[in-house]
Amino acid sequence: QVQLVESGGGLVQAGGSLRLSCAVSGRTFRSYAMGWFRQAPGKEREFVAGISWSGGRRYYADSVKGRFTISRDNAKNTVYLQMNSLKPEDTAVYFCAAETSDRWALGDFGSWGQGTQVTVSS
Repeated sequence: QVQLVESGGGLVQAGGSLRLSCAVSGRTFRSYAMGWFRQAPGKEREFVAGISWSGGRRYYADSVKGRFTISRDNAKNTVYLQMNSLKPEDTAVYFCAAETSDRWALGDFGSWGQGTQVTVSS
């Protein structure tokens, strides 16, 4: 069993930046590909970014390309989401996710954190 705990959310003005962190415990971190998803009020959860176990492959939603960067520190069992040039439409609860199989590349993750709120004011 793996546990995921997100942190770093908050309130920021449009154009600002935030860095989300997700601490992972319970199993070997290097076994997992990691991802970030988000869910805005009244909308379905959507994929934001994903990274392979080695960090060699990264995928992004078109809506965040060029603004968000996913990274991982396997020594710290932590995955990050650096969010720059934030927009009001980025407002959502952001979830960290983990997956050991290749399904991650299709956006299919099996383990989830509780989420952290990101609010971008205009």
